[in-house]
Amino acid sequence: MASLIWLWAFSVTLTLIPSVFGNSEGDALYTLRRSLTDPDNVFQSWDPTLVNPCTWFHVSCDQDNRVTRVDLGNSNLSGHLVPELGKLEHLQYLELYKNNIQGTIPTELGNLKNLISLDLYNNNISGTIPPSLGKLKSLVFLRLNDNRLTGPIPRELSGISSLKVVDVSNNDLCGTIPTSGPFDHIPLNNFENNLRLEGPELVGLASYDTNCS
Repeated sequence: MASLIWLWAFSVTLTLIPSVFGNSEGDALYTLRRSLTDPDNVFQSWDPTLVNPCTWFHVSCDQDNRVTRVDLGNSNLSGHLVPELGKLEHLQYLELYKNNIQGTIPTELGNLKNLISLDLYNNNISGTIPPSLGKLKSLVFLRLNDNRLTGPIPRELSGISSLKVVDVSNNDLCGTIPTSGPFDHIPLNNFENNLRLEGPELVGLASYDTNCS
């Protein structure tokens, strides 16, 4: 009987130990941390035993301890992004510019319905721009320039009425430059140095995936 009581008390104690791994946002960020090489030790405060990630450097939270910003720009990081980032449902700013991040943009970033700014410029990211980013209806800044992105500019982005800044210059994109929705005010130099990208497109006269085969 005494042993049963001890086991019960031990299990209750375990449930009371604060741990970031009981927090889905902390789980997601720590998965990102494990996928990146960090020679400058910018992740030194990312302690997985804490109750939430709000005390970690480069992470900001709202008054309810929900992650709203990740600021890791110009941090000498390499590695790749992880699909778990899509679990940060209250995230507003994802700043990972000027690193050496490789791999592709996870389609799960399209789940970040509160995202205002997605800054991945000046990395080594390849693959295509996910059409799922068209679900980011709060997005204002989309800066993907100076990477190795291929494929067309997804037409789904034309449906984001809040979008004010798009920069995809210095990639290897193809097709034509959109002109509808927010793209009617984006300057053409934000599309330059994509040798297979044409445009602006003439609606009804040109297939947007020209030169993508």
